[in-house]
Amino acid sequence: MVQLSVLDLVPVRTGQPTGQAINACLNLAKVADQSSVTRFWLAEHHNMKSVASTSPAVLAGMIAAQTVQMRIGSGGVMLPNHAPLAVAEQFSLLEAAFPGRIDLGIGRAPGTDPVTSWALRGGRDDETSNSCFPENSRFPEWVEQVTALTMGSLPVEIGTRHFELNATPAPISSPTVWLLGSSGYSAALAARMGLPYVYAHHFTGQGTEEALRSYRGSHVGPGRPRTFVTVNVCVAPHAEQAWQETLPHQNQMARLRMGLPSRPMETIEEAQASGALLSGNALEKMTEPWLVGNPFEVAQQIFELADRFEVDEVMIHPINGAHDGDPIDANPGREYAVRELASRLVDVS
Repeated sequence: MVQLSVLDLVPVRTGQPTGQAINACLNLAKVADQSSVTRFWLAEHHNMKSVASTSPAVLAGMIAAQTVQMRIGSGGVMLPNHAPLAVAEQFSLLEAAFPGRIDLGIGRAPGTDPVTSWALRGGRDDETSNSCFPENSRFPEWVEQVTALTMGSLPVEIGTRHFELNATPAPISSPTVWLLGSSGYSAALAARMGLPYVYAHHFTGQGTEEALRSYRGSHVGPGRPRTFVTVNVCVAPHAEQAWQETLPHQNQMARLRMGLPSRPMETIEEAQASGALLSGNALEKMTEPWLVGNPFEVAQQIFELADRFEVDEVMIHPINGAHDGDPIDANPGREYAVRELASRLVDVS
């Protein structure tokens, strides 16, 4: 069987207060937990009116407190936005409160626009403000610092003096550190550091085979390479309905690519009324890696995806839009997608 996991960006739709969007996230997490999903991750994004997941650590604590068995974590924390010690302390604290259930997924992208990125980093105008993060940046050093701090202590030299830095409070166990990426650079870094690796297949659907081959071929350290992929899914009782439920996400992604002002996610009816912002080859290229259809069709596509990339776990990002009449604190379409796919993919024996 394929292990099923869930990625959430905590979407905010038209007329929905942020608090209710968070409640919808909590409801989705409860459905996932009851469906024996393996892990539930939150992504870090900033200055986007359609996304409420600005702080994965805070959300992870809220979700872990209301679930029982699945692992909770970040997918991911954008490490250049934060001090490594702060990240290590946040997730060590979560691990202390929920031992054996916390994942720390780390990414190197900005997760926002350049101005907000600059502000998040305290107005620093140096190489860390470059969204491309060249290979000679300090990102590998920061990952090493976080890993060391979550597992014990970090030796630090300031001038001629030597210190031992600790992340406190210290949990009995350590959160599992994952490296996230959508490029060969991230795959090579994860392999070199012996870290588990997740490929963001849901970004473009390109380069997945090459990155996973590179990671597996050059992985060092104890144990076998651990990896899985993420993918956008939309599930409804009928394929035509499922495609209709992707319309809000289609338009939201189109707005980002076209540089249009940020706005809350449209409802399905609003998207139908406003019309698609993309069509033809542009729309086909964007949606090509998405898995859209009825539960049987999408479950089969996930099996095929897992077989194609030789992984035993797939993390789905449910992109079902909400209807005008849906509860303000829930998204029944996304809950349906998780519940139905879990019933076909997860071995609960």
